[in-house]
Amino acid sequence: MRFENDTIAAISTPVGQGGIGIVRISGPQALEIADRLFRAKKADIPSVARQASLLYGHIINPADNTIMDEALLSVMRSPHSYTKEDVVEINCHGGIISVKRTLEAVLAQGARLADPGEFTKRAFLNGRINLTQAEAVFDIITAKTEEGMRIAVEQLQGGLSEKLGHIKNKLLEIGACAEAYIDFPEDEIGIQTLQQIRGRLAEAKDEINGLSSTFQEARFFRDGLSVAIVGRPNVGKSSLLNILLKKDRAIVTELPGTTRDIIEDYLNINGLPIRIMDTAGIRNSEELVEKEGIRRSLHAIQNADFIIALLDGSEPLAEDDFQLMELISGKNAVVVINKSDLPAKLSLETVREKTKEYLSLSALSGEGVETLKSAIFHANLRNWGEEREGVVVTNIRHKTALDNTSSSIGRAIGLLSANQPLELFSIELREAMDSLGEITGMVTPEDILDKIFSAFCIGK
Repeated sequence: MRFENDTIAAISTPVGQGGIGIVRISGPQALEIADRLFRAKKADIPSVARQASLLYGHIINPADNTIMDEALLSVMRSPHSYTKEDVVEINCHGGIISVKRTLEAVLAQGARLADPGEFTKRAFLNGRINLTQAEAVFDIITAKTEEGMRIAVEQLQGGLSEKLGHIKNKLLEIGACAEAYIDFPEDEIGIQTLQQIRGRLAEAKDEINGLSSTFQEARFFRDGLSVAIVGRPNVGKSSLLNILLKKDRAIVTELPGTTRDIIEDYLNINGLPIRIMDTAGIRNSEELVEKEGIRRSLHAIQNADFIIALLDGSEPLAEDDFQLMELISGKNAVVVINKSDLPAKLSLETVREKTKEYLSLSALSGEGVETLKSAIFHANLRNWGEEREGVVVTNIRHKTALDNTSSSIGRAIGLLSANQPLELFSIELREAMDSLGEITGMVTPEDILDKIFSAFCIGK
């Protein structure tokens, strides 16, 4: 049984060897537990220490008063802490045993192990941050590039919340006006008033749609853009992966079918996190393991955000090459002709007949690789300016709620234009505001909260 007034504790630093390890405690018993476990060098007592104090001393085993570790202990009193509860952080040495023993001692004194994300969930429930800011904490922790980090920090600072608050206030004013006419039916709405309401609703709908439209590109900075390198065996897929990553990630040999499974890693292109995948060569094969690798390659073509279809420029086009270009037809892809450092035997005229865009490079020398990186970026971020301004949406939960809001506003406008009862109009307006409230957590059900915070690590 979980209670919101439990005192919780967890290790808040990565498990392993390091300079320090932090055990975080939050809740009504945090200071009391610290009193029993910590002996300060200057006889300071955590429960009477000033706000934001840092005490030096030792972690003590209460059973026999033996020293367990040397530590620094920080005291953050409610409401001036991350969770708005009393919080104590024990900074001990970063070895696995040291941190684990410290946590076990804390739990033995009455705290319970925190659930994943429970510290941040308490910060949300106690009103220190709203739900979009809580999700931004997770995005900051998992950010893969500077641009992804910048977007997450903007959200943590309340940029999205402020924008949504502005729109919600506009809807509230319109709703109050409608409720007034419902309460006093003898007063009929004038044509000019109706036009003003429709105009303001249309403006709100445009703002909502504008926010929603940023998701398609902005989401890549949160989740990463999945890019699959595909082609028949021995065209240089693994070599291209290695030169893009600037490390030997994949085995490269002259033997066809060396890559039997999908190999993936991350790289950064102008702040865009790329999940790049090297796939098994696509060809007709009856060999069991290679056949499974080819199946996974075909699956990657179906599911990747972007496809690099690699051809060997030093050989004439093969039947497998033609099949590949058919497979990627209509998809977000680029045809890349590899081995530009060798004499060309591939018919460029035939390639032009099959695809509008192609480029050449050498995965051996690196010539043309930067052009490919630029092509990947611009093919997926056509509307992303170098000096981006304004709030963007990176979370599918937010986009879904925005789209629901827009739909409700659209129905409200339709009811108003059709001279339907204001009670129906008011219901749609409330639906719109409830959908906005789901984003910031004003009306979010408990099961949705559990799903959001379960993705966090324990200790955050």
